[in-house]
Amino acid sequence: MRRKRDRGIQGTTERIDRMKILVTGGAGFIGSNFILYMLNKYRDYDIVNLDKLTYAGNPENLENAMNNKHYTFVKGDIADAGLVRGIMDKGIDAVVNFAAESHVDRSILEPASFIKTNILGTQVLLDIAREKHIARFVQISTDEVYGSLGSTGRFTETTPVQPNSPYSASKASADMVVLAYYRTFGMPVVITRTSNNYGPYQFPEKLLPLAITNIMEEKPVPIYGDGMYVRDWIFVTDNAEAIDMVLHSGKDGEVYNIGAGYESANLSLIKTVLRLMHKPESFITHVKDRPGHDRRYAMDPSKIMNELGWSPRTSIEHGLELTIDWYTANRKWWRRIKSGEYMTYYEKNYSVKGLRTH
Repeated sequence: MRRKRDRGIQGTTERIDRMKILVTGGAGFIGSNFILYMLNKYRDYDIVNLDKLTYAGNPENLENAMNNKHYTFVKGDIADAGLVRGIMDKGIDAVVNFAAESHVDRSILEPASFIKTNILGTQVLLDIAREKHIARFVQISTDEVYGSLGSTGRFTETTPVQPNSPYSASKASADMVVLAYYRTFGMPVVITRTSNNYGPYQFPEKLLPLAITNIMEEKPVPIYGDGMYVRDWIFVTDNAEAIDMVLHSGKDGEVYNIGAGYESANLSLIKTVLRLMHKPESFITHVKDRPGHDRRYAMDPSKIMNELGWSPRTSIEHGLELTIDWYTANRKWWRRIKSGEYMTYYEKNYSVKGLRTH
């Protein structure tokens, strides 16, 4: 790993000139956007993407990286210690752990897989990263670990962790394990907790891509309960930039909240999407609420703004326009997913496209 003088990881006065990063869960929504961002920004960085390719992991998300000599894909489970050790034996400088079961509704139906991947998988990564003296471990978490807010206030990094779903409980547990490895072993770990992301490549079970694609198909848009569940929305590329800053300049043992400061009730957000797509509000249909539904999330990103100089670049209106344009231009991508054809399609097409694996 070559370095130049400047501020860098582990609080040193060095800037990393070249790095090899293990990104886990990089075929998912935020992970794939992060990889594409990093490959574009750091032309000499090497990225190894370890992804199990469960239902939400799509190699097609990274089609633009397939022929990049600095990108390698490995299909596998972060809980597979032998596989993880084999990857880190090849000289990894940093780990960015996106790998997670992440859909709240699915966690209510099947909590066990969330516990295995989100907690035990993270522990495997930590153990081997510690063994190999990895210079930086970035744990990607969520605002949902804080639980639900009332009508006022915002989550800060010192807000008590009070998760309300099996998904958020598993992420909160993983965060506690990560911080314990810092306090017990002195591991160079950092945690990012981000608000609701939106943008290209988001699996169309989530609110915004489901709404956008349903509208394109002239289908109703389902909204839980009264639709007054408030979320803090951030465009995915803004989050990728924030994670990049935390990776390079974050302080060991710290948590950084990432949010764009745009709060909106789900109902209001979908009305905005309908307006941008020139469709009537009659597309909206209210459906039965889910158990333990948190009423409001809102992030205070003052810490990352003040300490690392990050700020979001994308307004909600522009971000929604970019997102609508992407789903409009990539109908085949989301239609394969919604039809269920996508898993067979990926196995058939990406096994013959020179997908590099270990």
